[in-house]
Amino acid sequence: MFAVVATGGKQYNVQVGDIIKVEKLVANIGDKVKLDVLMISDENGSKVGDKLKNAVCEAEVVSHGKADKIIVFKYKAKKNERKKQGHRQPYTEIKILSVKG
Repeated sequence: MFAVVATGGKQYNVQVGDIIKVEKLVANIGDKVKLDVLMISDENGSKVGDKLKNAVCEAEVVSHGKADKIIVFKYKAKKNERKKQGHRQPYTEIKILSVKG
C-alpha cells in the first residue's frame, strides 16, 4: 500500500515507515503532523478525488536540517559582471506512521 501526499508545494510517494525530507515545517521534533492525501493505492485498487474525503496520512517529525550547499553563479559575458552566491535549503525529515483511507 502506498499513498501520494502533498506538502510544501511538492508531491511524495510514501509508504508506512518511510523517512522523507520535505520543505521545512513549523513543528518541533517529535510532533505529529497530518499531510494532504492525493491518492491511495492498495490491493483493492486506487482511490482518488472524492473517495479520499476521510483519508489521513500521519507523520512524525524526526529532525530539521539544511541540505548541501549549491552554488549560484551569474555573469554577463564581456561586461565584467559576476555574482557568486551559495544557498542551503532548510528541510524537515519526517517518518510516515500511518496512511488511512
